[in-house]
Amino acid sequence: MTRFVISPRFPAWAFFDIVVITASESRFKTLPDLLAYARNNPGKLNLGSINIGSTQNLAAELFKSNAGVDMQIVPFNGTPAVVNALRGGQIDAGVEILAPVIGQIRGGALRALAVTSERRSAILPDVPTAKEGGLPAYVAASWNALAVPAKTPKEVVARLNREVIASINSPEVKNRLAELSVEARASSPEQAHELLVSEIKRWGDVIVRANIPRQ
Repeated sequence: MTRFVISPRFPAWAFFDIVVITASESRFKTLPDLLAYARNNPGKLNLGSINIGSTQNLAAELFKSNAGVDMQIVPFNGTPAVVNALRGGQIDAGVEILAPVIGQIRGGALRALAVTSERRSAILPDVPTAKEGGLPAYVAASWNALAVPAKTPKEVVARLNREVIASINSPEVKNRLAELSVEARASSPEQAHELLVSEIKRWGDVIVRANIPRQ
């Protein structure tokens, strides 16, 4: 069996914004509106995401935990199902990666209440972060990392790393990734290792609190 080591051997990451959304005709115009309703009506708010254990689902569970209120996390089998449930009024809000729903937001079918990153999204600069909207400890992002087999020669890893860093620093690639709401980052192997370890711990705690069974 081939053994892979993520980013400590190949430190390059792509981060994807996550967004809290409602239907455009929803009574919830802002994240504080949504939080106020949830706090005044325990157990009545339905928050949609895709499949249990997905990044979006864990981000929804973390949202629930940070809000400190009782709400229902409703899983669906894909983004289109979440969008249909929002527009059909079956759920009150959803948590989704921004890229698949940006067209619906720009087209006016969905309303973005907040992004869950540390700072506002470059493609939705008028949408506040969840931290600005009343959840100061809530930050969540989806990410991918490049990896190579653990026994890849160091000189090969170094060459690949240099080429990737050059690519993600080029204006053309940066602009294209920004259009997709993707932020590419390069880091040292040590920094990448620290992030990976902290993310495993953080999301592992969310899984335990939410009683999500191991797959």
